[in-house]
Amino acid sequence: MNTFISTGQPAARPRVLIIGCGFGGLAATRALAGAPVDITVIDRSNHHLFQPLLYQVATAGLSAPSIAAPIRHMLRGQRNVTVLMVEVCGIDRQQGRVQLSDGQSLGYDYLIVAAGATHSYFGRDEWAAHAPGLKTLQDAFALRARVLKAFEQAESSPDPAQQRACLSFVVIGAGPTGVEMAGTLAEIARHTLKNEFRRIDPASARVLLLEGSPRVLQALPPELSAKAEAQLRALGVEVRTGCRVVGIDAGGVEVQTGEGAVAATERIAARTVVWAAGVAASPLGRMLDVPLDRAGRVVVDGRLNIPGHPEVFVIGDLAATQSRQSDGRTLKPVPGVSPAAKQMGAYAAAQILQSLHPLQAPQAQVLPPLPADAPGAFRYRDYGALATIGRKAAVADLGFLQFSGYFAWLFWLFVHIYFLIGFRNRLVVLMDWAWAYWSFQRYARVVAEPVDPAPSASPSIKP
Repeated sequence: MNTFISTGQPAARPRVLIIGCGFGGLAATRALAGAPVDITVIDRSNHHLFQPLLYQVATAGLSAPSIAAPIRHMLRGQRNVTVLMVEVCGIDRQQGRVQLSDGQSLGYDYLIVAAGATHSYFGRDEWAAHAPGLKTLQDAFALRARVLKAFEQAESSPDPAQQRACLSFVVIGAGPTGVEMAGTLAEIARHTLKNEFRRIDPASARVLLLEGSPRVLQALPPELSAKAEAQLRALGVEVRTGCRVVGIDAGGVEVQTGEGAVAATERIAARTVVWAAGVAASPLGRMLDVPLDRAGRVVVDGRLNIPGHPEVFVIGDLAATQSRQSDGRTLKPVPGVSPAAKQMGAYAAAQILQSLHPLQAPQAQVLPPLPADAPGAFRYRDYGALATIGRKAAVADLGFLQFSGYFAWLFWLFVHIYFLIGFRNRLVVLMDWAWAYWSFQRYARVVAEPVDPAPSASPSIKP
């Protein structure tokens, strides 16, 4: 059984340590506003990122400040919060302390781990150099530079084969990120860059979307997947399902179709490859020294606690748990999406607030692990799924209603505007999208890379 041992009569207020200020960490922090606790938020970056629109930064549709905001600014009015920009390098569950990269060691009474996820290359980490993923602003900047430079290299190359390779873009993985990325790349080539080059026709660019499963957007119903694929093809994207990537290098991608005697391997020459196929939990989960699932996520109980430590919560993409469905009986894994992370953050904060109740503290409590289907366990409320394909093209699954096309695209726009970080972000994004809709232009097409300074020559001095 899990035993929560209180320290008796603490001199200070309970200390809540939150690792990560993504959707889950931010939701937990805000839910504890005004609570009689001292909160420390730790994040290795100084900003909260609205990750669902990160591909828009990578494809020059939005600038970084439109989808990111400084953590300190967002929490400036919450007086019980301290923010530290530092990395976590160790977690001691027995002592209740966290080791930081700057040498500090912070104690906690409650710990919320919301470190998120990273890319997974299924054991082929050498592919990362040639097929970058999209999780951070740095990823988006690097990918934007790679995409724009591909057109520039095609313009300056006299070799038709080199031009074709530069104008070939491969997106691996047809989940929401892959579908959105492929559709946007096709729009850039066919509309945004029109009439801007003299030696090449950007509209001749080839955009391929590769998916190992039988259909795109596997999490959506088959009818919506079919509509999404049709909309992608209408934009000029080559969609290949049942296609397994077996090799990636600087010159392109090797794919395999079929199995056994009918298996065939093909090489696709491409200078720009985007990885949207696999996600793995943050390595920080291993620091907890608890059971993990195949994706490296921490296995938690119905309270989002790790075994034996009801004061430690793991939420968001890092947590592996299940939730009761609307029928009250069926259990289904909680998906790694932003609404789930927000709900987990609010739930963890509610559990902490409940434990602070004077009728429950300060005496020790015996808390057996709570099954996911038990009353009081975390329950994920699924409000539906959305994916945009391109201009006036999207699919929406709200459970009770499924639709696609122009109205799904409008719905996607308003939902993302609503959930953006602040009023300024909403206004800027709305203006940028309105201008892009009418003009087809993307003005965030700036590539700034460091230049090695030339050795300075000493001026000659004549007598």
